[in-house]
Amino acid sequence: MKNLIRPVYPKEFSIGLLLLIFVTACFLAHQIFVVPIHDLKENKDIYVGMVLVSIAVIIMILIMWEEILFPIRLKEIEGGIIFRNRQRKLRIQVIMYCCIPVIFIYVYFQYEVKLVRFIAWAAVCMLPPVMDKIISGVNNYEDFLKLTNTSVEYKNNEKEGRFPIEDIMTITIVKDDRNVISKLQLLLKNTSIVTIDLDEMELEVFYDSINMFLSTKYKDLLK
Repeated sequence: MKNLIRPVYPKEFSIGLLLLIFVTACFLAHQIFVVPIHDLKENKDIYVGMVLVSIAVIIMILIMWEEILFPIRLKEIEGGIIFRNRQRKLRIQVIMYCCIPVIFIYVYFQYEVKLVRFIAWAAVCMLPPVMDKIISGVNNYEDFLKLTNTSVEYKNNEKEGRFPIEDIMTITIVKDDRNVISKLQLLLKNTSIVTIDLDEMELEVFYDSINMFLSTKYKDLLK
């Protein structure tokens, strides 16, 4: 079962904002092409290029603003909750991202462009998504944190483990300089300490839910 954990904007607002961005990008995209704006009527095929560039901008926005297509949902399992990087979302984002270079390559070979401005527009559309979302998602593709009535289980790249509740003496929530949860420290009954680096696992959107679950289900263990 999956529950929506963060309110999203009404569809009308999101669609309206995307249309506004599309129209604005379409209006500004003429600067990529050699044809002056006052000569567009004689070169109507440029409009297709402008629309394609605007579509690339919208794709970039949809990847960056994930909540439009991928509302953040919490997956409940028997006895608890699992927090993880949504793998299906990442696959769709990669496919969407591949459309951006295809569009710019087509525009480059199909139209006469101003190279510097063309490169600038391509960089704006291509670099932020891959740096902010896709690389982080790929690096944390299999990471998860599972909290249940019987155990704490996690995977963070090469680090992973499962710890029965009866083996845990205390759980400490470690916060960063912004007073945001960043790590969980488990003190086991054998006196060993396990640190779960939440800040390395692309789980930021779940921090409030993690904190709430810990405070509710593990309140006797919290230090």
